[in-house]
Amino acid sequence: MRIVIGEGSCGLAAGAGGVHNKFAQLLEQDNPQGVELGITGCNGMCFLEPIVDLYDDQGGLHRLVKVQEKDVPTIYQAVLDGDLSKVDRLRITPEDEEFLSKQTRIALRDCGVIDPESIDDYVAHGGYQAITKILTTGMSQEDVIQQIDIAGLRGRGGAGFSTAFKWRAARDAKSDQKYLICNADEGDPGAFMDRAVIEGDPHNLIEGMLIGAYSIGASEGIVYVRAEYPLAIVRLTKAIEDATARGYLGEHICGSDFSCTLRIKAGAGAFVCGEETALIESLEGNRGMPRLKPPFPAQAGYWLKPSNINNVETYANVAWIINNGGEAFAAMGTKDSKGTKVFALTGKIRRGGLVEIPMGKTLREVIFDIGGGIKDNKEFKAVQLGGPSGGCVPASKLDTVIDYNELAATGAIMGSGGMVVMDESTCMASMARFFLDFTAKESCGKCVHCRLGTRRMLEILDRIVRGEGEQGDIEKLEDLCYAIKDGALCGLGQTAPNPVLTTIRYFREELEAHISEHRCPAGECRELISYSINKDVCVGCTACARQCPVHAISGKAKQPHEIDQTVCIKCGNCKTACRFGAVVVA
Repeated sequence: MRIVIGEGSCGLAAGAGGVHNKFAQLLEQDNPQGVELGITGCNGMCFLEPIVDLYDDQGGLHRLVKVQEKDVPTIYQAVLDGDLSKVDRLRITPEDEEFLSKQTRIALRDCGVIDPESIDDYVAHGGYQAITKILTTGMSQEDVIQQIDIAGLRGRGGAGFSTAFKWRAARDAKSDQKYLICNADEGDPGAFMDRAVIEGDPHNLIEGMLIGAYSIGASEGIVYVRAEYPLAIVRLTKAIEDATARGYLGEHICGSDFSCTLRIKAGAGAFVCGEETALIESLEGNRGMPRLKPPFPAQAGYWLKPSNINNVETYANVAWIINNGGEAFAAMGTKDSKGTKVFALTGKIRRGGLVEIPMGKTLREVIFDIGGGIKDNKEFKAVQLGGPSGGCVPASKLDTVIDYNELAATGAIMGSGGMVVMDESTCMASMARFFLDFTAKESCGKCVHCRLGTRRMLEILDRIVRGEGEQGDIEKLEDLCYAIKDGALCGLGQTAPNPVLTTIRYFREELEAHISEHRCPAGECRELISYSINKDVCVGCTACARQCPVHAISGKAKQPHEIDQTVCIKCGNCKTACRFGAVVVA
């Protein structure tokens, strides 16, 4: 029996480290024959962490979920006795199993399956076969790029630019030195796809980058990763060391004339460094600020040498494409959007985590069939796609096909794959303000339109959510949005207005209610709501009074209570504490 514990960041945050230590302690005490303890990365089912997978001697998988340290002795004894019925209460339900069974995994194919700290495990699952095939069968640079072209692989980090086009441009550039760069500076709120790939399958990233480096003629690769991803950096560092020791990195890889090294640069976490030229500036030791284009990085990138930049998910597809052929990848998806796409499904969703599906699925299928729908049986209201650079797509657009062009038509973008679900309790004015606040703070300040324009927009939204909006504010926001989109230097400024524009487009009546009626329809904006107690419903249980931090609630036990509006800070604790629905928000 093999005991494998999911130890991605989500699993460790939920307590997987303690679960692992307890298993290790018991195994060390007894030293039983035939029982092994291992780790894996996140399999995407973040909502069920910590996860313990039990593999029997016949290769059968028995998945236990939400495992706590106190459960370990029972599981351990069940393993020793060969009677897993003792842990049936921890088994994953058939409903939750659908979260994975309804996906098609390419970039995430080995995440949650292999040991991310073992190169042997990666090789045993077909790892490094693609780069070996290229270097030992005489595939030319064009042969490799042609397969990527046939696959129709578009960049998975933002605008969805053709990967083959970028690789050809860098290959054709004349220089004594070229660089291949991986953008792992995943900065969108709610996005964690790249982190999961690096933590769960770091050798897959290395192999994809090796293939890209060979294709453009680069001898050095750099992974620009967020410093806030310490576990990813640790595992990628070990993977680079192991790959170098095995001859997959360094001089004369697989006995060929191709040589390539790989190193990591830990970034400081600036969102603007997701823009490729700002990332290059940061790599060179400068402040992360975009450059004017042209020249493009393929002509003058890192140290003004030809450079190619793709994100983690893009590289994570490359080895699979080489092994299976571009046609197999292109067979999935739509005419203009081939293959699969990974999304980080978060927010007011029952089953949150990582989802990889073929392009062409609808938003409804992802949110309701895979994600299980909305928490607490509330009504779906909107989904934010593409992070701060994207937009809010309303319920009326739930059947929109997941495709670069179709999503762009809604006013949102595919982006890196953040998918934040909102329910009826979400104030769209407040949500637009949240994303704009993020981009305004993350602006590098280089161009006036982004530096000042986003601030002016934020000031207007601040007034609106406080109930101090004025007639004409919505029109001012629209004017500012289009001026910023037209005048900003880089993608951060050009897309910063998207959340505001989609809110105006689909939820204008909510903005108007804030301005004209001084009312928040969702009951979220503190300055526009009040809490009161329905005396016909209140049973006087005193639960609300005990939870009020400012003692604004008074009343005797078993008698209706009331809230002093002059003292209430509108924290909402009373509504959360009330089991009878007596607390009313208006």
